[in-house]
Amino acid sequence: MFQSLTDKLANAFKKFRNKGKLTAADVKEGMREVKLALLEADVNFKVVKSFTQSVTERAVGSEVLESLLPAQQIVKIVNEELIKLMGGETPKINISPKPPTIVMMVGLQGAGKTTHAAKIANMYKQKSKNPLLVACDVYRPAAIDQLKIVGESVKVPVFSMGSKISPVEIAKAGVEHAKKNGHDMVIIDTAGRLHIDEALMEELVKIKSSVNPTEILLTVDAMTGQDAVNVAKTFNDLLDITGVVLTKMDGDTRGGAALSVKYITGKPIKFIGMGEKMDAIELFHPDRMASRILGMGDILSLIEKAEAAYNEKNAKELEKKMREQTFSLEDFLDQMRQLKKMGNLDQLLGMVPGVKAGALKNAQVDEKQMDRIEAIILSMTPEERLKPEIINGSRRKRIAKGCGLQVEDVNRLLKQFDQMKKMMKQLSGKGMKKMFGRRAGF
Repeated sequence: MFQSLTDKLANAFKKFRNKGKLTAADVKEGMREVKLALLEADVNFKVVKSFTQSVTERAVGSEVLESLLPAQQIVKIVNEELIKLMGGETPKINISPKPPTIVMMVGLQGAGKTTHAAKIANMYKQKSKNPLLVACDVYRPAAIDQLKIVGESVKVPVFSMGSKISPVEIAKAGVEHAKKNGHDMVIIDTAGRLHIDEALMEELVKIKSSVNPTEILLTVDAMTGQDAVNVAKTFNDLLDITGVVLTKMDGDTRGGAALSVKYITGKPIKFIGMGEKMDAIELFHPDRMASRILGMGDILSLIEKAEAAYNEKNAKELEKKMREQTFSLEDFLDQMRQLKKMGNLDQLLGMVPGVKAGALKNAQVDEKQMDRIEAIILSMTPEERLKPEIINGSRRKRIAKGCGLQVEDVNRLLKQFDQMKKMMKQLSGKGMKKMFGRRAGF
């Protein structure tokens, strides 16, 4: 995400380095590079023009030209203007004071509307809400079945009336069902088309007027760039949407849609989809996104992911085992699974300041390697996991055969685990606390 833009902006900022003082001409030359970087990232031309104008006006002022570190001041201004461009504050779903909160999902076919309806339901279920998914897409083959499948995967009920009833009637009946059954949140999955047409919009307007939704969220595919912005403008003009869900952000290295939608529609991006898993959705934080774009990382999001996967009781038990030298392969497997729960390793590393996204690609331990390690440990008996020292040659052959790998792979894991245990032994209780402190603070 944004890698191409991040690299190009970094090159643009180089023009400001190694200069004790900046002139207006220096700023103009640097801004030309910034403008080209944004245009290549598929950012809307009007947005680019407005953004570079705002940055230039501030950059040629005394706060930069008289600064001792002008390059840093330029980056600071660009960061602040990016945050402003993307909406400033972190927007959230408005919760209705009188339940249920009704969220109407709209958008074109293929943008991920149905999946993200379930993702949002799952997110708010974790926040103690009792959501209901309503299947109003009666046109696309298997759309209702798809909603039922994703609903079941997050354990959220789906209300449907088949494909022969009017979507307007289904929406109304769904809301009534929610009121009678104690659901304080209703998420309506509406029909999409391959393109915007009159029939689609007319139906959506009727659903809107019949259920009076608290939120109308437009789902758009970030990878379509300028098209995503055009779609957002059309839907907003006709439906007065309340926010945008940008999907496939993990696959877009340009980021033009994220930087253009708020400026063009005046409506905030509320969520971003970051992958296929049902928990791969985040609230959109303009400040954190600006920080990622400028290669400064996103420590806050990384900490939140760690906290979501972190179990305090398990952590205390782990520290005790490490101190008493009883840390086993079973514990190692548990820790690795907690790390995997935090998400894609490339994305996690991209949140660390100064580390380029994708830097893990050539790393020794990638996600496939983690899967292989898990397979090896699961091929061991409970006794072998607790006492790896009993694993002799014949046991190693059996383990390798059981997981479909080579004996060399088993040997490598056991050697690495042994080295790790030796390192733990050398650490005193005080040293361990220092290690944990460094790990927590990266």
